[in-house]
Amino acid sequence: MDPRFLWLFAGVGGILLVASIIGAILSRTVKSEGGRETVRNLNERVRAWWVMVAIFGIAFVFGKVVTLVLFGLTSFYCLREFISLTPTRPADHGALAIAFYIFLPLQYYLIGIDWLALFSIAIPVYAFLLLPVAAAVRGETADFLMRTAKIQWALMLTVYCISHAPALLILNIPGYEGQNFLLLFFLVTVVQLSDVLQYVFGKLFGRHKVAPRVSPAKTWEGLIGGGLSAIAVGAGLWWITPFTPLEAAGMAAAIVIAGFCGGIVLSAVKRSLGAKDWGTMIEGHGGALDRMDSVSFAAPLFFHLCNYFFAA
Repeated sequence: MDPRFLWLFAGVGGILLVASIIGAILSRTVKSEGGRETVRNLNERVRAWWVMVAIFGIAFVFGKVVTLVLFGLTSFYCLREFISLTPTRPADHGALAIAFYIFLPLQYYLIGIDWLALFSIAIPVYAFLLLPVAAAVRGETADFLMRTAKIQWALMLTVYCISHAPALLILNIPGYEGQNFLLLFFLVTVVQLSDVLQYVFGKLFGRHKVAPRVSPAKTWEGLIGGGLSAIAVGAGLWWITPFTPLEAAGMAAAIVIAGFCGGIVLSAVKRSLGAKDWGTMIEGHGGALDRMDSVSFAAPLFFHLCNYFFAA
């Protein structure tokens, strides 16, 4: 077991323990209704972090296969939430079955056998072509383009994009062999910490909305303050990556920006559907896709930056 993992998990656990204690104190001392709502939201985020750290620890202990299974299940729940919120017709059931039971497991199987070339094109090429055919042969033409686009986009976001996170495990980076799990840790830590810190900075200093009709809680102050803080943490984690401190800061900046874009885009989709959350899986935080919206944009960008600049 890499001792760096023990230090990382110990550090994260210590931070979460302190955050949990502070949250418990604030929940007893804050009296205003707005303040109590903010503290409640923060405590729920801390509890969600405890769950994520526990899952991450299990994946690390049991290795690549368990990691792929966990991310595959995450994609399954995210895809189910997306499809549940977007109306489909009986004629779409064949295309949905292909998405759920062929391309979703295939995508993670390709990571498991290290077939990077087919992993990169299976969904954006073959699923893109096959899914509308499966719908067209049923003969239902009403809203065909809209229905097909929803299924294709759902598969791209929830399976193809998210699968780039565990795909970091198969990158061949010279001098970094056997350490790729640390890249996954770097990605998840920066993107999730950025989300939390943007919320905190937004609550403390937020005045100017980024997109008030899309996501009223997101402010420029939160984005800049939380984003810069997450970038600083990413730069500080350079020692677990193949990057220099400056390169780690640049990678963290790319993750922060992409994660923010993912949150905004998925919020716009929810608003267009008249929904507040994607689901109810996580208490106080909606569904799985509400927690993975940032990852869905950040993971592919981080993967391809690592692949282009550092992989053999």
